[in-house]
Amino acid sequence: MNYSYKNVNFRTIAAFSLLLFTTLMSAQKKQSPLNIIFMIGDGMGVSQVTSAFYFGNSEPNFAKFKVVGLSETSSTSNLITDSAAGATALSTGKKTYKRAIGVDKDSIAIPTILEQLQKNDYQTGLVSLTSITHATPASYYAHVKDRDLHEDIALEFLKSNIDFAAGGGLKFFNKRKDGKNLLEQLNKNYRIDTISLSKPISGKKNLYLLAQDELPNKVQGRGDFLPEATQTALNYFSKDKKPFFLMVEGSFIDWGGHAKDAEMMTKEVLDFDKTIGVVIDFIKKNPNTLLVVTADHETGGASIGKYSEKDPVTGKEKEVGNKVQVNFIDNQHSAALVPVFAMGKGQELFSGVYPNHTIYHKLVEALRKNGIKIK
Repeated sequence: MNYSYKNVNFRTIAAFSLLLFTTLMSAQKKQSPLNIIFMIGDGMGVSQVTSAFYFGNSEPNFAKFKVVGLSETSSTSNLITDSAAGATALSTGKKTYKRAIGVDKDSIAIPTILEQLQKNDYQTGLVSLTSITHATPASYYAHVKDRDLHEDIALEFLKSNIDFAAGGGLKFFNKRKDGKNLLEQLNKNYRIDTISLSKPISGKKNLYLLAQDELPNKVQGRGDFLPEATQTALNYFSKDKKPFFLMVEGSFIDWGGHAKDAEMMTKEVLDFDKTIGVVIDFIKKNPNTLLVVTADHETGGASIGKYSEKDPVTGKEKEVGNKVQVNFIDNQHSAALVPVFAMGKGQELFSGVYPNHTIYHKLVEALRKNGIKIK
């Protein structure tokens, strides 16, 4: 029987509602998997971010984020962490001891988010200014007990299956103490460039080892390698319809703090901020992408304070009202909380104050909400 009231046909409405529900559920199932771009400003605390607001020529890209949190960075062995333990907590969701790469506090290997996403058919990539075997990038693919085991880490890269990697560290592959030339083995699966950031070959894995160890810093004239390498990676991944995970490290913010070199630190922060701009432009065109920007720890106990100079008449120190300067407590890592910025799909998960290892779990939750279950 077809029930109706005046001009309302209830059977038609029910059928339409069912069709609408089915269509929405089908669209939800067919949504594209989430791209993740994870950016680590090594040694970047709140003051380092603040420097971008005073030493740049325009409003920094940091100002474009609406979701911001704070992360506590201690390791299991020390209240003040290092890059190895810090990056391992970010990549695996577990805190560990200082100097550990991809292993827990008992030196047992634990899977990283990069490795887990590869099992979900994700493309993966790393961009760093240091050796690709250095603590931060290594913590995404290697499992060794100490960060200084660069040659062991290079061996781990052989089985990492990473699609795109750009940085330094050539000597750990072809000038090894064991006499092995790992480039010969990598050549079977990778297109390798040791000279320039050339256009990658689509459909093939690409590896750029552009320095014997680390690349130059900005003061030494590095140029735009970090934003250009990041753009190159995004172009490469975009040619394939598969989702991707990309980690980008602004390595020398940390080195500027260790050297108590305000010029290096500020220039590296601005370079990192410029790279963030490249990623934000990508998100505008690819909204099914999550960007998270954070740090492994803060370096130098930096602060942005008043700038003073001698009065030419009195010889006394006088504050210059339209200038600021960077001050360092020392040349070591600190226990300061570090910022977490998030933009894109799942950004709401990253507000608040929390330990560093929970950032991994927030990424997993963002993926789950988008239909990806970590294996």
